[in-house]
Amino acid sequence: MKNSKTKVAVVFGGRSVEHEVSIMTAMQVFENINRDKYEVIPVYIDKIGRWFVDKRLEKLENFKNLKLEDIKAPEYFFGASPSIKALTPRSAFKFFTKISADIYFPVIHGTFGEDGTLQGLFEMTDVPYVGSGVTGSAVGMDKIIQKSVFKDNGFPVVKYIWFSKSEWENNKIKIIQNIERTLGYPVFVKPANLGSSVAISKAEGLKELENAINIASYFDRRIIVEEGKENIIEINCSVLGNNSLTASVCEQPLKTQNVLTYEDKYLKGGKTKGMAGLSRLVPAPISEELTKKIQEMAKNAFKAVDASGVARIDFLVDPVKNNISNGVDEKNNNVWINEINTLPGSLSFYLWGKSGIDFGGLIDRLIDLGFERHKERQELTFSYDSDLLSKTSEGAKN
Repeated sequence: MKNSKTKVAVVFGGRSVEHEVSIMTAMQVFENINRDKYEVIPVYIDKIGRWFVDKRLEKLENFKNLKLEDIKAPEYFFGASPSIKALTPRSAFKFFTKISADIYFPVIHGTFGEDGTLQGLFEMTDVPYVGSGVTGSAVGMDKIIQKSVFKDNGFPVVKYIWFSKSEWENNKIKIIQNIERTLGYPVFVKPANLGSSVAISKAEGLKELENAINIASYFDRRIIVEEGKENIIEINCSVLGNNSLTASVCEQPLKTQNVLTYEDKYLKGGKTKGMAGLSRLVPAPISEELTKKIQEMAKNAFKAVDASGVARIDFLVDPVKNNISNGVDEKNNNVWINEINTLPGSLSFYLWGKSGIDFGGLIDRLIDLGFERHKERQELTFSYDSDLLSKTSEGAKN
């Protein structure tokens, strides 16, 4: 009897500082995907970029040693040829067969997974995949480019300055003077392309600023420094869809320091909870009017960067002091869009659960959206026949 289940290759791990975070998100998908509907193919990419496929990779205990010495999983490669469209075993594992999937489900956070590179490989191979495409992923990953896109689309953003690592090394005094003159203190310093709050620092003076920039420069060749808004709260909202969009309830994350840290996000609440373990108020204790405003802004931001599937959009809100406890006065607040995460930790399932969609239902919807987006792309024209070459002489000489 022919297997009627949809084959879903869950791709996780990757060459990223968020490698362990990706493993946690993958474990959540493995635990919640409907096994009656889907045949799951776990595809793990290690920290040096090797691809492994093995059913045992669905178990968290097998990642206590990331070298996978205990299970000796077979290594595969995934080429960019549309004629193959399969995971192919390396020569050392030639007795294993090629593995084909109906759709690929990337849950790699950060570089080489969330930034458009993996999406480009899937596009070249012409296979369906879950989530944002090349453009949405690349723009959503780069904090500098996304702020420029948001500004051009009329969204309020905090003041910021960006510069390259080489500019910092050659013009430190000039850059510091520009930051102090334009932004003042405090400021937040971030690598342009990184997530999970890695290498993000708050600086309240010169020494802290220099140290924060030096740390950020270890992780990216471009650094962004943002104005530090005092006494603000963070409000996040998730968006789901391709063309027709739905916004989730809003949340207010609760931080232990001046910025949500990696520890705040992932080391609280249990070993496989991921972002779901973060302390938060859901729904956020804000007015209905402000909730609707943020939800609409979130959907428009999703469209502005050409996102698909699911994303989380993070906002900064300035509440009125001494107003209703835990509340925001919608008439006097200021709202700034902070950033978009096109592959949010835990896929933001904790927001969709409060919006009437459980984790299994969210996975179903994301897979459907992946097929929908691929079908839409299949209707486009990518080649054009012409007689240009027959009318062109050889070489570049006049």
